[in-house]
Amino acid sequence: MEDAGKKRGIVIKDDWPGYSLELFTYPEHYHHDIDSVYIPHGVVMDRTERLARYIRDDFADDNITVLCVLKGGYKFCADLMEFIKVLGRNSNKYLETRVEFIRLKSYLNDQSTEDLHIIGSRDLSFLRGKSVLIVEAIVDTGKTMKALLKHVGTFEPKMVKVAGISASSARRGSRSTRFD
Repeated sequence: MEDAGKKRGIVIKDDWPGYSLELFTYPEHYHHDIDSVYIPHGVVMDRTERLARYIRDDFADDNITVLCVLKGGYKFCADLMEFIKVLGRNSNKYLETRVEFIRLKSYLNDQSTEDLHIIGSRDLSFLRGKSVLIVEAIVDTGKTMKALLKHVGTFEPKMVKVAGISASSARRGSRSTRFD
């Protein structure tokens, strides 16, 4: 996700130890389960706000239809939509949004497959001629997203973009995580 030479993400290498737990408060029942914090909540919210700015700029004056991929994408999508609304209220670039929810099933046991099953809004014909933003919390292997993009493309949208909070770089030969 680069734009005019600008990097738009944060890369977290696998060998990075994370932040010390002494810097944070967290529920006591997690004390024996975690060793460090990799991405503090404030960083997640700052990156989400920045993504909202990119989306506002990328979609310009278009109305957008948001496809929120449940279940994992719900909270991220809600936060992202709220930031988009706040940006619109604080500027002259209001982005009208319509949010639709879908669930995807592409895993067999613990393996990702290219077979995509959409649960919920099967008929996506309302996307025809629309600018579409697919919101997914984590893009892992990319197989599910590739299949979804292919499926959405059959409905001839005007434009399709994807927003995700985290993407694995494993498919590119590295073991780091990209925090978009």
